[in-house]
Amino acid sequence: MWLRGVVGLVLVVVGGVWIAQGSGAVHGSAMSGHSQYAALGVVVLVVGLALIGWAWRIKEGRRPRS
Repeated sequence: MWLRGVVGLVLVVVGGVWIAQGSGAVHGSAMSGHSQYAALGVVVLVVGLALIGWAWRIKEGRRPRS
């Protein structure tokens, strides 16, 4: 459960960096200014958010109900 959350968080951060580089907001690499990296960053970010959501739903499901 926690591994999905950690991997999801890493993917969200990586996706965000790729979006920033691909859109030209961050300079200094070969990825800067190339829109295909921004599009790939969006995909990675969405997968990361899905993993975080999955981990959250599993955590909520295991909580004892009163």
